[in-house]
Amino acid sequence: MNSTSRNATIILIACNTFLFGIKITAGLMSNSLAVISDATNSFTDIISSIIIFIAIRTSSRQADEGHPFGHHRAEPIAGLIVAIFAGVLGFEILHTSAFKMFETHDHNISAHTFAALFISIAVKIVMSAYFKKVAHATNSPALHASAVDSRNDVYVSVAALVGIAGGVYGYPQMDDIAATLISLWIMHSGYKIGAQNIDYLMGKRPDPVIMEEIRKKAVSVPGVMGIRNVLAHYVGNYIHVEICITLDMDLTMIQAHNIGVNVKQTVEGIDGIHKAFVHIDPIP
Repeated sequence: MNSTSRNATIILIACNTFLFGIKITAGLMSNSLAVISDATNSFTDIISSIIIFIAIRTSSRQADEGHPFGHHRAEPIAGLIVAIFAGVLGFEILHTSAFKMFETHDHNISAHTFAALFISIAVKIVMSAYFKKVAHATNSPALHASAVDSRNDVYVSVAALVGIAGGVYGYPQMDDIAATLISLWIMHSGYKIGAQNIDYLMGKRPDPVIMEEIRKKAVSVPGVMGIRNVLAHYVGNYIHVEICITLDMDLTMIQAHNIGVNVKQTVEGIDGIHKAFVHIDPIP
């Protein structure tokens, strides 16, 4: 695990633990379902953070006899677990808010409740920007999931804020409505994160832009006459490429081999590509 990813995951765990502490305190003091739901969301974020830490550590391990292409699938698995947690949490909040919507409400909203949510919103905005930057720099789907989750948590806290504000101004049902909206948003976010990481695990083809870049880089290598075929798929969060190039049949075996090696190195130099397998097709 590189120091950037390690520091990011430690910050993730610390921030989520801090936010859970202030939100669960505010939620229990105010008896607000929306705030307690937001706090529960932060608790699952702590669990997710620990899973992400373990996944990134596993993913960074070198290839071994049992895993000759490395451990890159660990991060998408962590992202999928995060998505499952989100789906379960969203359903539980939806279930609770639906039943409480018709009950008598007894809230005790104070300045501390509002302060906790404002702090949460500010911290999560910073976290979202930070993890987005780190995820891009390290090509980490797990940290990307954290960036998306942090951004979504901003909306969750805003919804909770609207809910308790409604209670203060004489609309106590707004708290349960806000909790319902929070649950739907959490489930939607979980679905999106899950779908993306399932694509990684199932070996989805990269975007057409990446495929075109592979072709351009390969054909630019001196000696390459053309490209017969390019196949690529994700192995975890990295890409494996199989490419067939055409060469002059009059080249010696050593010349053809060297061109193939140059193509391999050139393609593997593209961001996000881990392995390139080059086939040579001689033509007159």
